[in-house]
Amino acid sequence: MRAVVQRVKRAEVRVEGRAAGKIEKGILVLLGVGNDDGRKDMEYIADKIAGLRIFEDNEGKMNLSVLDTQGEILVVSQFTLYGDCRKGKRPSYSDAARPEKAQDLYNKFVDFLKCKYNIKVETGIFQAMMEVDFINDGPVTLLLDSKKNF
Repeated sequence: MRAVVQRVKRAEVRVEGRAAGKIEKGILVLLGVGNDDGRKDMEYIADKIAGLRIFEDNEGKMNLSVLDTQGEILVVSQFTLYGDCRKGKRPSYSDAARPEKAQDLYNKFVDFLKCKYNIKVETGIFQAMMEVDFINDGPVTLLLDSKKNF
């Protein structure tokens, strides 16, 4: 499982001009599911995101998590995180999970964050064409991979 994690002042995802999910201060997560991802991958990424100390404390150091700041999380499905661009000009998505599996793990990821951490989590609409609007705070952007490839 892969995630692009961005600390944001606000974020919104729209489908056909209507807001599907919207948060204030917190984390925008672009989430991709791979062919061989399972529950352990999902829990690893969710726990990592919830605990990332990327928010500033009173001394201006990134020392607080989204949980410490009562922030919110917006999760947007992003199969293109598995795009392999090493050969040619057209990305290959053969490592991305099929839609049924990806949607199942995506939904479990969202539920896991809500249930385990009691945090507000908003989402986009799986497999929809979405517009994502956000203000990256910092900017702070991190890449996570459950297989620890980076």
